[in-house]
Parts: sequence; C-alpha cells; structure tokens
Amino acid sequence: MTAEIHHRHRDVTGGWLRPAVFGAMDGLVSNFALIAGVAGGQASRHVVLLAGLAGLAAGAFSMAAGEYISVASQSELAEAEIEVERLELRRHPNAEMRELAGVFEARGVDPDVAAEVARQLSRDPEEALEVHAREELGVAPGELPSPYLAAGSSFLSFAVGASLPVLPYLLGASSLWPAAVIAALGLFAAGALVSRVTNRTWWFSGLRQLTLGAAAAALTYGLGALIGANGL
Repeated sequence: MTAEIHHRHRDVTGGWLRPAVFGAMDGLVSNFALIAGVAGGQASRHVVLLAGLAGLAAGAFSMAAGEYISVASQSELAEAEIEVERLELRRHPNAEMRELAGVFEARGVDPDVAAEVARQLSRDPEEALEVHAREELGVAPGELPSPYLAAGSSFLSFAVGASLPVLPYLLGASSLWPAAVIAALGLFAAGALVSRVTNRTWWFSGLRQLTLGAAAAALTYGLGALIGANGL
C-alpha cells in the first residue's frame, strides 16, 4: 500500500503579512525621505520633528482613506453583480444551469457528468449563486473584504513604519544619523519579511529594500540641501 503523501504550500496571496509589511514599508520609506529632505535643508530639530509627525498623520490617514474607498467600491461593484446573478437564477434557472454545466465541460468534465453536477448544485439557490459567483466573478457572497478592516490595517501599518524615523527626534536627537540607522534596520527587516511570500532569500530582499529606501532618502536629502543652501 502506497503511503499517503502530505505537503503544504505557502500562502501565495500573502494573507495578512503582505499588506501589513508593505504598508509599514511605505510609511517608513516615505516618512524617512520626508525627514531627510527637511533635515538636509538644515532645519532645526523642532521643524524636522514637526515634519515627521505631520507626514505620519497625513500619510496614515491618506492610506486609510484610499484603502477604504478602493475596497468599498470594489465590494459594492461585486455585490451589484452578485445581485444581477441572483435575479438571473430566479428568472432563467434552466439557462443558468446549462451555463454552469458548460463551465464544467470547459474544464474537461464529460457532458453528462457536467450536466448532473450542475443539476444537483442548482437544487439549492444559494449554493448555485455561490458557484456562479465564484466561476463568473471570482468572488463569493459573504466573503467580500471589509473596507473598515482594510482602512484600519493600512492606517496602523503605515503609522508603525512612519513612526520609526521620528522616534529618535522624539527622544531628543538633533541629527539625522540616529533616524537613518533605525530606518535602515527597519527597511532591511521589512524586506527580509517580504521574502516569506516570495522565492527570494531574506538577505536579498532585505538589501533590495534597504537600497531603494536609501536612494529615496538620498534624493530628498540632496533636494533639501540644495534648497537650503540657496535660500529658496
């Protein structure tokens, strides 16, 4: 008797990890770049701190609002299409049953078997609706994403990332170096976490994110220094 073989796959959709890590990464890169630009213009500690806190608040609210509108609009569209499918199932049940059988046939199921499966599934209107919605729309009734959860998670993850480069200034630092060290560590750690949902090694993902974040900060620091030096 052949032994049963079990294997597990990683979550290819990223689950909660992907949006959380990318939200925090976005907050860290954007706010550190903002702080670097202001610090590059030789601004005082108070001004840099104010810019960092303003960037944190504005960015977190912007991310939350954008996620809410995006997910809410997507869910509303899906709900409207699901309702269209529900009406079609009520008005033309036989046509919808044949359509479902055609879906199974297209996947290689024998016509007689496909027709029988479609007939059995169509006996329960809600089950039929779920199958039609999954096959035709790629969604399922009752499983649509929550815009409130999306907004809340985006707000929190962005705020966590954006708070890292601000922290040294809150604790009394007056130069950019402590913020740069914390930001660099955070960027590398976030990049390494991303490797859990990719096939890249942790050190490659970490270094890649560190390089991109450092490039953004260097650009804004240079702009800040240029503007500060010319008194614009």
